Parts: sequence; C-alpha cells; structure tokens
Amino acid sequence: MTEPRVSPRVALGVAVLAVSTSAILVRWSEAPSAVAAFYRVLFTTVLVAPAATLRRPGWHRRLSGRRFAAATLAGLALAVHFAAWFESLSWTSVAASVTLVQAQPLFVVAGAALVLDERVTRWTVAGVAVALAGTVAMSLGDLLSGGAVGPRPLYGNGLALLGAVAAAAYVLAGRSLRQRLPLLPYVTVVYAVAAAGLLAVVLASGHRLAGYAAREWVLFAGMAVGPGILGHTLVNWSLAHVRSSLVSVTLLGEPVGSALLALVLLSEVPGVWTVAGGAVVLVGIVVTASSRTA
Repeated sequence: MTEPRVSPRVALGVAVLAVSTSAILVRWSEAPSAVAAFYRVLFTTVLVAPAATLRRPGWHRRLSGRRFAAATLAGLALAVHFAAWFESLSWTSVAASVTLVQAQPLFVVAGAALVLDERVTRWTVAGVAVALAGTVAMSLGDLLSGGAVGPRPLYGNGLALLGAVAAAAYVLAGRSLRQRLPLLPYVTVVYAVAAAGLLAVVLASGHRLAGYAAREWVLFAGMAVGPGILGHTLVNWSLAHVRSSLVSVTLLGEPVGSALLALVLLSEVPGVWTVAGGAVVLVGIVVTASSRTA
C-alpha cells in the first residue's frame, strides 16, 4: 500500500471539525428536518458522483446484484440515520443528541457478534455496559431534575439512539461492499440510495421540496460540503489507512466540538446530567472500540 500524500490523522482532525458543525447547521435551518436531511445527502451525491466517474470510468458496470443489494441496505440505513438524528435535534439538546448518535460503535459490536459471529471480549461487554449506564443517566437525569434542554428530551434522545442503531447497520451492511469498491464509487452508490430513501420520507410527510428562502439553500449546501464531503467522506477515506478503532475513538471529538459550538452559537448550556452522562458514554465507547483490537 502506497503512503498517502495527506496524513490520515490530519484528515481525521479535519473530519471531526467538519462533522461538529452538522448539528449547528441543522438547528439553524427552519426547514423540516427530513427536507434538510434529503438535500444534505442529495447535494453530497451530486458533488461526489462526477469525481467517481472521472477517476473510475465504468465502475457501475462492475456492480453485481449482490453488491447492489448491499449498497441498497447501507443506503437505506443511512437514510434512517439522518432522518432520525436530524429530527432528534428538534427535541433534545445538541450535546445529548450528538453524544447518543455517536454510540454507533456499541451497536456495531453487537451486530458483528450476532450477524458476523465476531468474538466479544469481557472488555467489550464492560464498555457497552458503561455506555448504556451513561445513556440512562443522560436520558433520565436532567428530565427528572427539571434541567433538561429541549421540549421533549426523552423522545429526542430515543431518536438519537435510533440514529445510532441505523448508523451501525449502515457500517455492517456496507462493510463487504467497501472492500470491493473504491471510496468514491462506494459513497456515490450509498449516498444516492440514501437520498432516494429520504425523498420518500419527505413526500410521505407532505413536505414541499421547493420554495425555501435563499438562506436555507446555503445551509443545505453547507451541510453537504462540510459534514458531508469534509466530514464523512474523509472518514471513509481514512478507514483505508488507519485502524477502525482509532477512527471510532477520534470521532468522539464530535460531541465535544458540537457542544462547544452550541454553547457559543446557540447559547445552549447542557444540564449537569447531560455532561456527566455524556462523559460516561464516551468512556464506554472508548473501552468498546479499544477492546476490538486488544
């Protein structure tokens, strides 16, 4: 394997900064969450598809029926992830939502053990247990103490966890496909399927697709270029050069970055239980991710 011209660790740093802006951009948007999610993925697809064709002419002809099925599952799971997570930001705090949606490594471990028959160590079980304890503390603590941020924090936290489960399904469904397709063709297929799934959600919900203010289109484009291209696409590129455990742990910087941005830009101060429970969740994810390479 040739040494990449850009350090994967630098790329991961840029990716974390980019994805940390996602929740803020969603909060700034006044469009329905499903519409914002659809245009984010659609615009990202439009940006990566030409590059995929230029770099890998004819790649689509090598997409067999089995690979297309895997891409469809991964794309639909990604659509559920975005739909659930974007909606969660309307009901709970940025800190809680982003921390809980980043719990996807826990569900990847569980899914790999059940579906792929991967070995589960005692440290893995311990990490999952710690993270679940933090999730309970985060979800119920502020609610019971009256200090929760958001109109329906328990509902919003549940949506964020659904987003985490869907993200794990996206990773598991796309694992074999990513090994057989280069980065740009892979993300083009998955993003296109996700966009189609989100379009169905938008139409079923009765939301309009046009007529939004210019500010909204700028935000949609920002979601695609920032968290989409500089965020998730760089993460997928990094996976070919560094261990997945390092990527998982590095992405835990997103909840911290998002919470700080929400504090500065939205004046959103997370409750004490959100901070404490979130810290426990992050510790559990670190233990889980690290145990997979122990």
